[in-house]
Amino acid sequence: MRIILSNIGTLGDIHPLIAIALELKRRGHTPVMALAEVYRLKIAPLGLEFHALRPDIDPTNTILVEMIYDVKKGTERGLREFLFPVLRQTYDDLLHAATHSARADLLLVGELNYAGPLVAEVTGIPWASYVLAPFSFFSAYDPPVLPPYPRLAKAEKVVPHMGKLIQRVARFVTRAWPEPIYELRRELGLSPGSNPIFDAKHSPYLVLALFSRVLGVEQKDWPPSVRITGFCFYDAMAGNAALPAHLEAYLEAGEPPVVFTLGSAAVLAAGPFYEISAEAAIRLGRRAVLLIGDDPRNRPTQDLPNSICVAQYAPYSALFPRASLVVHQGGVGTTAQCLRAGRPMLIMPYSHDQPDNARRMRRMKLSRTIERKAYKPARAARTLRAMLANKRYEAQAARVAAELKQEDGVRNACDGLEELYARTR
Repeated sequence: MRIILSNIGTLGDIHPLIAIALELKRRGHTPVMALAEVYRLKIAPLGLEFHALRPDIDPTNTILVEMIYDVKKGTERGLREFLFPVLRQTYDDLLHAATHSARADLLLVGELNYAGPLVAEVTGIPWASYVLAPFSFFSAYDPPVLPPYPRLAKAEKVVPHMGKLIQRVARFVTRAWPEPIYELRRELGLSPGSNPIFDAKHSPYLVLALFSRVLGVEQKDWPPSVRITGFCFYDAMAGNAALPAHLEAYLEAGEPPVVFTLGSAAVLAAGPFYEISAEAAIRLGRRAVLLIGDDPRNRPTQDLPNSICVAQYAPYSALFPRASLVVHQGGVGTTAQCLRAGRPMLIMPYSHDQPDNARRMRRMKLSRTIERKAYKPARAARTLRAMLANKRYEAQAARVAAELKQEDGVRNACDGLEELYARTR
């Protein structure tokens, strides 16, 4: 099977694809990665075929990240100002990857690749889609937290049919957004089809829900083709999953630290997060690790004690099991690694699925949440002190980690793709 794996997004969106591609290659298939050019250096050492896909992503463009993570308008501007203006180029690049040398047998595309369903429809190539969090299904029976309207979710316990109201609000607010997709469909001679934002992004053949059942389970209004696989983990840097030497030495030298991280995207719009976190760790009197990314502005300006270690990047799979607690932004990839490591969380969500993931973790009694505007040294230290003193968080995290050990997301996803291929040959 020659299969194109494609999406547009951050490392959190791409890592599960890499995990699946490596397993497909091990099984004797030919996975082809169609991703933004910025990921070529990460993919090439793995021996996977690579095709560049527009738009490219500038990892130093903090203005773009800040725009996309704006709570009120971030999602809209990300789609209407970043993805949709180059939709035709994305379509051309993906079509080229799927047909230029050898025709693909299957496509696997993420929900942000709005060209994927178009390429599949034009070429007749069978396709599967994937999502990373329950938020993507916008279920009326498991209603998500909408970042611009968080109070709607809080009212669901007292207002009948709140989930259906949230659905209607989301569809009404976004009704004009997908016009560029409809325009391209007309150009390609296709009918308008179903709503691209909510419906058409899901394959009628197979939707891989690449998350654990501890995060969400099937709902009556999910697409019938959904298959919950479990998380698909990968976090190596071009195949290297070792910790930086200075971080390894630090971990060996003392008690498990509190880890502060903002994932792979929010770290580009960190603001004062690391300054506040360093001060909170000092007030707490605990060892701490700050994962600050590549932006030098994230390095705290104050003199740091030896109890605080600063690193740009570290594979979460190697670091989190050796932490006492993780403070993060609520991205599903970071959340999954915390669950896998059996570590409690303090979540400071930005936007998109992050507030919804934070609520799910809080309901599972694994975490607490501090809103971004309320994240201050005194409050963070006070919350961390209370969580570290309450052993129930650690015990619950350990129980969930034991559940995750029974899942094999990569195997389940690849089995589903092979079954789809067999049905459509």
